[in-house]
Amino acid sequence: MARRRKEEAQETRERILDAAIDVFHKRGVSRPSLTEVAELAGVTRGAVYGHFQNKADLFSAVADRVKLPDESLCQVPLDGGCDPLRELRQRWIFLYKEVATNEEWQRIFEIILMRCEKVAELAEIQQRCSDGHCEGATRLRILLEAAIRAGQLPADLDVDCAVPIIHGSLIGLLQDWLMNPAAYDLAEVGARQADAMLEMLRTSPHMMKNKQSVEEV
Repeated sequence: MARRRKEEAQETRERILDAAIDVFHKRGVSRPSLTEVAELAGVTRGAVYGHFQNKADLFSAVADRVKLPDESLCQVPLDGGCDPLRELRQRWIFLYKEVATNEEWQRIFEIILMRCEKVAELAEIQQRCSDGHCEGATRLRILLEAAIRAGQLPADLDVDCAVPIIHGSLIGLLQDWLMNPAAYDLAEVGARQADAMLEMLRTSPHMMKNKQSVEEV
């Protein structure tokens, strides 16, 4: 009996999350109330609060159904035998392939990247996204530094410059594709983007700490 109640509670929670994705995707995050989510899920408002403290908690659970871009990137075991750049490329491309083929991932990324309005009442939600960004940047930094130690990247690579460029490129392509998914094959273009970015890290003098500026040349 206890197991059945637990299963029913989990089913209710997942139904609420499904409804939240629908509501947030159609109307954004700031405008709809939890009552709208409850009605679509076929439960009471109290049932929603039985599983989630508030809208920020619900949003966080929605985001946890996938890994945010920063969280998907660079989750690698940095042991002595790892290949940092290979892991980076594989996970980068995996993310694009998954977004391109998984409708739920598409909708959640649209919510995170395009439906999350910057308003005061969403401060907790924005903090959730900011925390993911910072964590991802830290992981990416660790991975790039490991690649330098492994001799895969130049010793004088400016990691402080490389991290935001890589992150911005990843997020930018996701947003561009989500605006018009029929425009191109995200996985194919994403693979070429990943290779171009890695080539840039290896060879571009503008990515090095001791680069000369255009004015100095």
